[in-house]
Amino acid sequence: MSGKKKEGNISKAERERLQREADEQRRREEEEARVIAEREEIERLERERIEQEKQDLLELKDRERREDELNELRHILDENHSAVTAWESECRDKAKWERYMRCDGSPDPSVQPEINSFISLWREDSETQIQLVLENCALALQLTNELDFLLSEGPNPCVAQQYRETLLCLQSLIQIKLNLATEELLKSANSHSDIETGNMQTVVQDENITLCLWANLNKNPRFKGFWFEEVGLGFELPKPLAVHDIAVRILHTRYDHLSHHSEREQVKRRRSMMEAVLTPPAESSAAVQDRKMEGEGDEEESSKPVEEDSRSVRSESRKRSAVSVISAKEGRKSSSVKPLEEGETQMEEITTALEADQNGSDSSPAEPVTDSADIHIVDLQQFRPLGGVFYFDVFHLPPQSHTVRGWEMRELLETGLQVFPYPTEQTRVQSSTSARLDEHSSTVASLPVGVTVALPDSVMFLEDPHVAHWDPIGQHWRADCITDASYDTETHSISFKMNTFSAFTLLQESYANMPFQSWELRPLHQDSALFTITGALIEVSITVKGKQCMLHMEETKNLDHLLGKWMSPSELQKAMQRAGINVFVNEYSDKYVSINPKDPLIEHTVYEQMALMSSAVAFSWSRWNSQCGQEHLVLQACEQLEAGPVAEEEWSLYLLGAQRNQHLKMKEHDDSFSPELTEGSEFHSTFLHMLRQDMSTEGQARVRQSHYLYTDTVQRLLCATRVLTYS
Repeated sequence: MSGKKKEGNISKAERERLQREADEQRRREEEEARVIAEREEIERLERERIEQEKQDLLELKDRERREDELNELRHILDENHSAVTAWESECRDKAKWERYMRCDGSPDPSVQPEINSFISLWREDSETQIQLVLENCALALQLTNELDFLLSEGPNPCVAQQYRETLLCLQSLIQIKLNLATEELLKSANSHSDIETGNMQTVVQDENITLCLWANLNKNPRFKGFWFEEVGLGFELPKPLAVHDIAVRILHTRYDHLSHHSEREQVKRRRSMMEAVLTPPAESSAAVQDRKMEGEGDEEESSKPVEEDSRSVRSESRKRSAVSVISAKEGRKSSSVKPLEEGETQMEEITTALEADQNGSDSSPAEPVTDSADIHIVDLQQFRPLGGVFYFDVFHLPPQSHTVRGWEMRELLETGLQVFPYPTEQTRVQSSTSARLDEHSSTVASLPVGVTVALPDSVMFLEDPHVAHWDPIGQHWRADCITDASYDTETHSISFKMNTFSAFTLLQESYANMPFQSWELRPLHQDSALFTITGALIEVSITVKGKQCMLHMEETKNLDHLLGKWMSPSELQKAMQRAGINVFVNEYSDKYVSINPKDPLIEHTVYEQMALMSSAVAFSWSRWNSQCGQEHLVLQACEQLEAGPVAEEEWSLYLLGAQRNQHLKMKEHDDSFSPELTEGSEFHSTFLHMLRQDMSTEGQARVRQSHYLYTDTVQRLLCATRVLTYS
């Protein structure tokens, strides 16, 4: 019994001993863990202290040299800007002298007496022979192009007003002369009738105009339509028209003298709406007019094309200290223009229209404002007319000549070319008997007329084209009244029907190729680089050499007039947009494209420095640019002294901001973003000095030797495309 009790006491003591040992072990482990944690915390704090010291040292060095770096950059940019400005002034003076010394008989549109004499003499000229008329129209178009260029130079308001007046006069006179030539051709239609059809059909064309005429001499009620095969244009007529004395004209002008009226009308209506909203009810209309007169001076300068915008922004960015780049929204200024009517009365209304447009500008982009109550009006910021304008008209056939006893007799009319009213009362009645109408409807649809157009060879449609017709009353392109539109991919032609005869055009979305998927700017050799943009639908490459640019594209047909041709940046931009290849943006583009919004002044400053370094440094798109916020940019860059593709491992990432630029340790294909600096790198206040720190002697020499015209060209392309925001 006592043995069992002792054994129980021992067991209890043993358990207590074991418990004490376990507690002691736990305390030792806790102590060890505490010591380790303290040591790790000390080490962490030490690392942070060292990192902070390094950071403070880097920031101190950056602050110490900040002013010098900014001053050096500002000095380089100012020198280049002054050199470019002097060169442009010299070019303008040279162009004026060459224009003055030109001895081809053409007037100088900048000299008012000369151009006024030309317009007066041409207006009074009774010549209606088609070939001579086309020659005179070609000269007038050349003069309008010169006037467009002069207006883009930003002359003073009085001179600009004269240029606009002259431009509108020439555009109107061209159309009047083409109508007179059309009438003359139709007067002798019976002497040029086709043996097979009994009707007259003819085609006259030059590099600017294609005139297709069909005269209904046979009046065959079974006639359906005609196809002008040599020019890829055709029409279909409803049966009621086939028995009338009519003539159909399809006049294709490769220029567009209508769209600018629509742009102005949209701006005019927007201004009226704004005045209605902002004007107090008790305020008199006279007070509103007085305020408008006071504000005219503030509206004289409209926004210009992207290239001109970049110049003004560049100048402004130099005025502001690069120490603090502040985001600013620029005011948008637009002009108000009274729309002009077409035809003979247009010449009489030009003066009135111009008085209402004392401060307008043809070169300013129209703000994308349309009538919210009319969804059919085409927004010319969202859509771009391509391939010119097709004037689709039906006229009364003029009296034909008859031979009586050897005498040719013709009834002479003083009314000129008369438009045949369509729909007529007869067609309305016939259509009402065959159409099922709503009993509450008060209108009757007319029998439609059909049109088939082969797409112009000089244009690339990235998607199936849209069709819009011209509304001469509202001065708009409209998308309604177009039915049964179908695109034939084999013949590259579009067919559709309209309920009346009207001018029409083919449209494409202006930003169909945006946002960009990627981009790259890499040097080829001194003062030469290749700028490649991979868009949503196609890829374009632009070679820059000095002041000239050349477009390259793969698997492209019918653009021989554009591909492989050296042009200035502004000429290339206009030519590409006319051809449907748009990679350029303006102040309203972000309303139609999904973008990565960035501070515009930071972005512009980066473009300036990229252009300075582009002879020796390659730049490329980075997927991290969309994840670093509006105040920072991320792109890839590396030194590249040989022509050819850049190896993937050569690229480095750079984080750029208003105050600081840094070379990142991470690579493009890392899983997560890290702002950690690469080993041995430092902060710099400018991207230029950031890149210089790792460049070779040869690379730095190439950058120093970069010509100011080459640098300016690269910068214009970057500012015009804004690849850091639109990709």
